[in-house]
Amino acid sequence: MTAVLHIVGGGMAGSEAAWQAAQMGVDVIIHEMRPKVGTFAHKTGNLAEMVCSNSFRSDDSEQNAVGLLHWEMRAAGGLIMSAADAHRLPAGGALAVDRDIFAQSVTARLMAHPRVTVSYEEITTLPEAGSWIVATGPLTSAGLGAAIQAETGREALAFFDAIAPIVYFDSIDMSKAWMQSRYDKGETEQERTAYLNCPMDKAQYEAFIDALLAAEKTEFHDGETAGYFDGCLPIEVMAERGRETPRHGPMKPVGLTNPHQPEIKAHAVVQLRRDNALGTLYNIVGFQTKMKYGAQTEVLRMIPGLEDAIFARLGGIHRNTFLNSPRLLDDRMRLKSRPNIRFAGQITGVEGYVESAAMGLLAGRMVAAELLGQSIAPPSPMTATGALITHITGGADAKTFQPMNVNFGLFPPVEGMKGGRRGRKDRYKAYTDRAKEHWHAWLGQTALDAA
Repeated sequence: MTAVLHIVGGGMAGSEAAWQAAQMGVDVIIHEMRPKVGTFAHKTGNLAEMVCSNSFRSDDSEQNAVGLLHWEMRAAGGLIMSAADAHRLPAGGALAVDRDIFAQSVTARLMAHPRVTVSYEEITTLPEAGSWIVATGPLTSAGLGAAIQAETGREALAFFDAIAPIVYFDSIDMSKAWMQSRYDKGETEQERTAYLNCPMDKAQYEAFIDALLAAEKTEFHDGETAGYFDGCLPIEVMAERGRETPRHGPMKPVGLTNPHQPEIKAHAVVQLRRDNALGTLYNIVGFQTKMKYGAQTEVLRMIPGLEDAIFARLGGIHRNTFLNSPRLLDDRMRLKSRPNIRFAGQITGVEGYVESAAMGLLAGRMVAAELLGQSIAPPSPMTATGALITHITGGADAKTFQPMNVNFGLFPPVEGMKGGRRGRKDRYKAYTDRAKEHWHAWLGQTALDAA
């Protein structure tokens, strides 16, 4: 009887895990509760639906750890990166996608795969038998969350991800705003003009910060805490940490020249990034928020150029649940108390679309190898994927474990390379060169069976 891999959750990690396992010759069933059981953040029943940003961040595989992760997933025949490349939008040095077409593409390719079946149902227990990957992400349902809690005997940690607002392009005043990527970064004119910029002088910035601080915010429910992940702080929380914090974060004015007033240096700049292929929607970069809807429209329309903005979607906030993976998972992503169950994606304590998909890629390959009678070790920590899995399954301190993006700080040092800011370019290139060599070696352990 042919062994079947069951995957709970059809997000980035679940979709990638299914593709990798199926390509290796394993039959897969994806159990996805949407659209029968919805979440407040998802709008469709598509697999790999993007609910926050539409960006996969930097695509530089020589100087950026995220870009290196992109490279590793492409080299492994990854579905998520293939779909992203097919439906990318201009975004300077970043990889951004048309979110709706991207998700439709991932869904279509999985549905068409002869070894993949999608079952639309909610799983609320941890199965005793069979091979399973749980990839339910930050919006794990209450029933399954309770089952995980009961099995682990420890409470899941939680923080809040905030969603940035999206504006209709034709409601933006382009006599005040302009198109430019920071430092004109990009290979083409489209890339060099991928961001829409709204400048503020000092008085406008101070008034905006006052309004942010005074705005009515979403209240947390009883028993919830507000331990935000620093990479996704709500804009008003940044302001609470210091009035200048946003100006040194998403509102920094560097690398930009306002063509309407080229002789005047902006005190702060709000950037918007194209959100769909048509260019009709733009999301406000770094403006995740927990302001209530009425307050959002009032405060955001204080931004020069957005005085008459019409919002396709206002910002929101949601609970993000993740495992204490260093304590609960082994180095092959298996639940120590139930080795037939693996976890993958954001629920393991990685942060970001790419990181989540990479953990799905890894889990899918590992379980497929087992089902095919093979055994493969985790990739070297000198690779981006290996650095992440090493961190979440033992490299991090279980007592202080928090979600982590991939970064070069997770990589073992390169011998003979200088530290500090001056040596970064050579050091990062050494990291990525070394990683690519080790990643090719790891891929050689499992050959894809082109199904």
